[in-house]
Amino acid sequence: MKISIERAVLLKAVSQAQSVVERRNTIPILANVLIEAEGDTVQFRATDLDIEVVDKANAMVERAGATTVAATTLHEIVRKLPDGALVTLTDDSAAGRLTVEAGRSNFSLATLPREDFPVMATSEYTSNFSAPAPALRRLFDKSKFAISTEETRYYLNGVYMHVADADGGKALRAVATDGHRLARIDTDVPAGAADMPGVIVPRKTVGELRKLLDDDEMEIAVSVSETKVRFATPDITLTSKVIDGTFPDYSRVIPQGNTRKLEVDAAEFAKAVDRVATVSSERSRAVKLQLDEDRLVLSVNSPDSGAAEEELVVAYNDERLEIGFNAKYLLEIASQVDRENAVFMFNSAGDPTLMREGNDTSAVYVVMPMRV
Repeated sequence: MKISIERAVLLKAVSQAQSVVERRNTIPILANVLIEAEGDTVQFRATDLDIEVVDKANAMVERAGATTVAATTLHEIVRKLPDGALVTLTDDSAAGRLTVEAGRSNFSLATLPREDFPVMATSEYTSNFSAPAPALRRLFDKSKFAISTEETRYYLNGVYMHVADADGGKALRAVATDGHRLARIDTDVPAGAADMPGVIVPRKTVGELRKLLDDDEMEIAVSVSETKVRFATPDITLTSKVIDGTFPDYSRVIPQGNTRKLEVDAAEFAKAVDRVATVSSERSRAVKLQLDEDRLVLSVNSPDSGAAEEELVVAYNDERLEIGFNAKYLLEIASQVDRENAVFMFNSAGDPTLMREGNDTSAVYVVMPMRV
């Protein structure tokens, strides 16, 4: 195999591949990226056996062929090469070496045979549709903060993507929760997605997927089966196993009868919470909200480090309420609000609180209170 490729093109392809590769693994071939050259394209494939990413790029292919080389090392080399360089990759399979040349730089890297590289078995996808990148980006970006990190509740270690009943009919929905907070985000159901099986997309896949969704003009081809999900652009294909488990009935957690309504400028609220939380004890990070007629007092009282208080002018005309929350959870939820106003719906100091953006019900958040 011998190919020549522009540094920028190579860097983009290799960086996507190396981020999938697990740093610590016991199977040497999994640290490698599979490079396959044919015609005028070269494919870079990487996997950790749960996720597989394939990145296609244009290149001048002098000799077709394939080899595998350490993904992280190749990425580091390409990253440090000068901008605009033309990189030549030459594989000598007899010697088990891949030569990387650019200008006066020359590297020789150890390779492993391509036959050892595990390729993810193709799945029969029951549902295939395409969705605009901005819609998918919103679904995952706004929900991923609530993914649980508890390994014991593995079925919460991802975003539950499914078709659900919403206010205006059906919606493609993403839900994530860790038991303390929950995010439920809706978007229009793309054509062909109506009978899609609900799948739990793992946290790592959500992170990798974000790189495919940067281009606002892009349509993403989505394929879903009971065991796998695939997201593809013309250049990149990301295939992932889904979490084998049942996502809990989240609708039972979303409060329906909360009547006390607080409307507040989301950015101002987030900044105020951040300021008063500076003195909170790291462990609990509890912030108390005292609500009165059109007035909100945020306060923190930490026996170790001190106390803080800040007052905000808000829209609230229900009876007086005192309720406490974890500052981190409040900040994460407030930072999801794209428009000016965040609307909080309370019931009592011990009940879950609902938050949404203005009157928009396509993004709903729930946060559990804590004692302060």
